Amino acid sequence: MTMLAQEHEANLERLRLERAAQRSTVVLNNADEILPIKNLDQKIACIDLGFNHSTTFDSLANKYQKVDHFNGNFYASTSSLDALLDDLKYYHTLILEISDVAAFDNRVLNFIREAGQQKQVIIALFGDARSLVKLDQFSYPLIWCEQHNDAGARVVAQAIFGGIGIENYLKQDYGLNFCEGSGYRTSKTRLAYTVPEAVGIHTDDLKGIAQIAKEAIAAKATPSAVVMVVKDAQVIYHQSFGKPTYTAERNTRIDDIYDLASITKTAATTPAVMRLYEQGKLNLDAKLETYLGRTRGLDKAAISIREVMLHEAGLVPFIPFYQKLSIEDYRNDSSAEFNTRVAANYYLRKNYFAEVMWPQMLRSPLQSPGRYVYSDLSMYVMKEIVEKLAEKPLDQYAQDQFYRPLGLQTAGYHPLNRYEADRIIPTEEDRIFRKTTLQGDVHDQGAAMLGGTAGHAGLFSNANDLAILYQVFLNKGSYGGHRYFKASTVDLFTSRQSTVSRRGLGFDRWDPDSSREYPSRLASVQTFGHTGYTGTCVWADPSNDLIYIFLSNRVYPQVTDKLSTLKIRPRIQDVIYEAIAKAKD
Repeated sequence: MTMLAQEHEANLERLRLERAAQRSTVVLNNADEILPIKNLDQKIACIDLGFNHSTTFDSLANKYQKVDHFNGNFYASTSSLDALLDDLKYYHTLILEISDVAAFDNRVLNFIREAGQQKQVIIALFGDARSLVKLDQFSYPLIWCEQHNDAGARVVAQAIFGGIGIENYLKQDYGLNFCEGSGYRTSKTRLAYTVPEAVGIHTDDLKGIAQIAKEAIAAKATPSAVVMVVKDAQVIYHQSFGKPTYTAERNTRIDDIYDLASITKTAATTPAVMRLYEQGKLNLDAKLETYLGRTRGLDKAAISIREVMLHEAGLVPFIPFYQKLSIEDYRNDSSAEFNTRVAANYYLRKNYFAEVMWPQMLRSPLQSPGRYVYSDLSMYVMKEIVEKLAEKPLDQYAQDQFYRPLGLQTAGYHPLNRYEADRIIPTEEDRIFRKTTLQGDVHDQGAAMLGGTAGHAGLFSNANDLAILYQVFLNKGSYGGHRYFKASTVDLFTSRQSTVSRRGLGFDRWDPDSSREYPSRLASVQTFGHTGYTGTCVWADPSNDLIYIFLSNRVYPQVTDKLSTLKIRPRIQDVIYEAIAKAKD
């Protein structure tokens, strides 16, 4: 039996066990609909109180939100569970992982009682249903799975966060409150994490992904890559390839953080525009002078927001601002006067954007208004408008409105403020401008000169967070029990809105010119998304309920076009479509 055949059989067995676990899982004490958890903008802890598969449980929980792990057995043996409660003072919700053995321990029962008086407690019970008799005294949400194994751990963790729906009931009485027929139905509200076979795809039919990714690395098109495939709101493929650099010692990890480059346009700026549009604060047909007083009297005053979002305003594609810098404009150390971080040991003088860059943009020539000319300046403009209407910086607005409520852990600007550099993939050895390795500082020169927060670039993320954000779009604006956008708003922005190009509002789309095969030979007409200069792409296809993500650092150590000339991204996308088609046969 080949390795791929063995993997297929292993996936089928995993699927069988997980489906058996799902059928034996019951949700109790959920009249208030605490489960699945709706609010992810809170601190959550998982406490192992005698569950042998807590590592599996916690790894799945951490796909949805940063969940800290506490070993209750350690506290019980070295001090007391009272000390554990003290150490949990900063957490709002506690998920208690209990096996049928631990459930009969009075110390554990006392801990549950005291924890529930201070925190929101959720009990995850595994094993013999007779343990429910001891837990009948509690009214906290409880999810019981008969399977005390990894499959049960995966199912329960995902059910708590809405990756899996549960609709089972107790088959007999277990105490006064847990009676025969007790149980609550819960819905699937978030991504699930499973294997290709869950959607009918044979693992062997996705082997081309790894082959093409490894081809890219061997050809030095990129030192690293992460590929994710989401089908029917289920993550069915998530693999990493290569190393962060060609000389790195460690391998790439699936949760590594990448510079998304122009994906920022659809993962930060455009969602902000969508939110302000829905709130009635932004009119797509209003002129720039309506929102930006500095444009009055200039040739850009009468440009509409719609034209800017469609790249039809006539704005120049980009301005190489960094080429005009003098030694008087920057310092190696930060200070009150030089407070804009461009990279390590490179700080731009205060107000450089307002005094130099922004006036230069406003006075730049218009080139063929009404024609499609892709321009980064469009999102410089939209950032200024978003911040004026939102009354806060774009990075804060995106965090407050989207990333934090969605439970996104890595998506955001300025990743070095939140993570060690080792979590972030190096982007380039910049030999011209900053003369340093860019790792956590944005690659795009203009975005860097804004301090890292720009409308066209600056966003960093791992694949998982990007998938969640794009699932919001595939779901027509809803996710995790919350509605982030009206369905009509998602349709408006992601569908073709131009008469002269393929573009949506902020979003790139499938190209009707078949000779271009963009974004891939087999992509459907409904496909929308974006690419990034650093070697990234994200494409969503509503007709196939599909998200495809490719992250890489193809500009390391310096820029190469091999990723494009070898057609790495579209070829991988075609492998996915071919596998889906085969599964339908």
